[in-house]
Amino acid sequence: MDISNRTVFIAGATSGIGLELARRFAAAGSAVVVGGRRTDLLDQLAAEGFATVPIDVTDQDSVDRARDTVLHGHPGLDTVVTMSGVMIPEDLRDPAHFGAAERTIDTNLLGTIRVIDAFTPHLIGRGTGTIVTVTSGIGFLPFPLMPTYAASKAGVHAYSEALRAQLDGTGIEVSELVPPAVATTPELAQSNPHALELAAYATEVMELLRTDPTPHEILVKGVLMHRWAERDGTYDELVAQRSQALATLPGRR
Repeated sequence: MDISNRTVFIAGATSGIGLELARRFAAAGSAVVVGGRRTDLLDQLAAEGFATVPIDVTDQDSVDRARDTVLHGHPGLDTVVTMSGVMIPEDLRDPAHFGAAERTIDTNLLGTIRVIDAFTPHLIGRGTGTIVTVTSGIGFLPFPLMPTYAASKAGVHAYSEALRAQLDGTGIEVSELVPPAVATTPELAQSNPHALELAAYATEVMELLRTDPTPHEILVKGVLMHRWAERDGTYDELVAQRSQALATLPGRR
């Protein structure tokens, strides 16, 4: 991907990885539209020079309005990144977890599909473009403390594979960004010393995006242990290690 002259819409880029990638695309010379739910953060990013649009990926009307706004202001849009997502711990022994499961699937999986559906006709009409979906190392190596998050990201992976096959021949490439744990805040860096530093992660991602052809999966070195755990025979051991976090649930020891 030539990242220096793209027109990019990133849904869910008001903070964290999405915001860092927005800044990297902009610094490389691309036009970037940042989408998100929080209007206060959108206002700050507008003052920084970004085009912004409100979007709630769980609301079809909001997604449609965002699409219309983005395409009106940026008819040459050629890249869509589906960054929106939530990560919620769940206790599967407690039926009350179901609300968190619904919210997670609605945001991470159905939200991704809504955004893709909204922009696919435009990209097909152009005859060229890129869709970047966002999954997680947890989609390949579950973190039992966040079971529906893992399931939602595994679902996005499978959907990305099918989307790539169905769009074959249209000129649209589909690339799946697979982050490991990334220290998007100082608190996360403190709680998880193994998390990658955000700037270093973004640098590696942008280097991989520049690869010709654009990889089907954007795999930084830090996520390879997750992606290939089953192949490498480390899956059971690593899931057992990650299951230790279940002790943090109320009433668990």
